[in-house]
Amino acid sequence: MAKEDNKNNNYIIKKDNLGQVVIAEEVVAKIAGMAALEVDGVKAMAGNSTTDMIGKLSKTSLSRGVRVEVLDGVMSIDLVLVLTYDCSIPKVSKEVQEKVKTALENMTGLKVSDVNVKIAGVGQSK
Repeated sequence: MAKEDNKNNNYIIKKDNLGQVVIAEEVVAKIAGMAALEVDGVKAMAGNSTTDMIGKLSKTSLSRGVRVEVLDGVMSIDLVLVLTYDCSIPKVSKEVQEKVKTALENMTGLKVSDVNVKIAGVGQSK
């Protein structure tokens, strides 16, 4: 079961007689961001400030637009996305939710309770 290390935003995902495995919150956020960007119709992750509200994602900012919360070993993820103009918002959002949940559960071993998607904008197709 995961425990949050509030000082460093790290989560213990495994602890046994061999030692422990700790994952940084930034890693969880990057996994979520990468999974979301793989979905057709997702143009970019949206940032939190006005200047990067609608901007392409670089490899160093894969966690932009992702908020992670872990409580008692269960993750809750909030994503802020920019979608392509010609996509179906409900269809793309559902696919993002499923892809992010699957990626996080498979890679971290933690349960994902919910993946909340906020659409911050639309842009031209990729």
